[in-house]
Amino acid sequence: MSSSRRRASRGLLPLGLAAGLLSLALAAPSPAAASPASPASPGTGPTAVVSMGDSYISGEAGRWQGNSLTNSGNRNGTDRAWTGGGYDPAKVYGTTAGGCHRSDSAEIRGAGPIADRTINLACSGATTKNVFRAASGGVALKGEAPQADQLAAVAAANDVKLIVLSIGGNDLGFADIIEECAYDFVLWGSYCYDDQQEVVNGKIDTAMADVGRSLDEIRAVMRNAGYADSAYRIVLQSYPSPIPRGAENRYPQSDWSRYNTGGCPFWNRDSDWARDTLVPQIANRLKGVATAKGAQFLDLRDMLQGREVCAKASKLVSSAVPASATTSEWARWIDNNETQGLVQESMHPNYFGQTALGRCLALVYARPTGDFSCRNTAGAGTSGMYLTNAS
Repeated sequence: MSSSRRRASRGLLPLGLAAGLLSLALAAPSPAAASPASPASPGTGPTAVVSMGDSYISGEAGRWQGNSLTNSGNRNGTDRAWTGGGYDPAKVYGTTAGGCHRSDSAEIRGAGPIADRTINLACSGATTKNVFRAASGGVALKGEAPQADQLAAVAAANDVKLIVLSIGGNDLGFADIIEECAYDFVLWGSYCYDDQQEVVNGKIDTAMADVGRSLDEIRAVMRNAGYADSAYRIVLQSYPSPIPRGAENRYPQSDWSRYNTGGCPFWNRDSDWARDTLVPQIANRLKGVATAKGAQFLDLRDMLQGREVCAKASKLVSSAVPASATTSEWARWIDNNETQGLVQESMHPNYFGQTALGRCLALVYARPTGDFSCRNTAGAGTSGMYLTNAS
């Protein structure tokens, strides 16, 4: 069945998934931390590490420690927004709750004391145009100036040592891909990989050119602030797969458990395509951009291996299986009943995943040259992350 016919027939998706999937979007973070009153300059003042880009680095889904079917209280300890008498997302997302969703566990927060200041400019839903300076056609997002313009203020008030960027996923339409593939599982009994591969192929050249332009914009801001290119580093990172290969899914595709229990409504064939074709394709192209622009590359394609939503090697949290970085999933499921939090948090690294990403960033910070892949150690917690040379 064609994509156009599928779209024309929508509106009857069960259990509220239709409304939820329509709101899926790569999350993004809120405004920068307040600048100190006294100005700094390259080589002086407080050192800073800055994160920029979209929801995969802003901290979307940091509210959750694994996934649980329990819909009350602290959801078996998975819901960090539980106050004891209700839910307050601001406990996790601060003033960016409902906006950029910069969480207290975002990658840059989990990297440890690698600088005097860690400043998160990333925002949920950001595209490359939200990174460009306004003078270069950049666009504000959620009431915030383009991220490169925010970076200018940060660079003037701090001694910036590293900038880490995650961008391009929204330019490629990650949210739409997730929506299409979920619809094909729940409604149509057909695959999404063929149609969606064509969509990605049609967008990827432009998207990668704009990722490169984002790096150029960052360089221009830093040069205008008096920084030599050698005075700081840029790390461009790729995306992890939030779902496992079909053979590594603990729920059979022949019944509704993937949808009703696991929160991963995708066919094996589509899962294999996402894990082994789409995610590597994007990673390889991003590495090419990083190389061309003189940035380091952090490959995250395997970062969630065995910790994905519905992975056999991980478990749902329950009263008998507590939330744990060693046993729980490291990504947020699709909450098909919309009974826990926001659907926009779906398919993002959760608290455990973000803590692991922070460890990856700390490891890269200690390696001033080279491109690296970050992986987890099976059966270990987030401290078990390690680097290998990127292929």
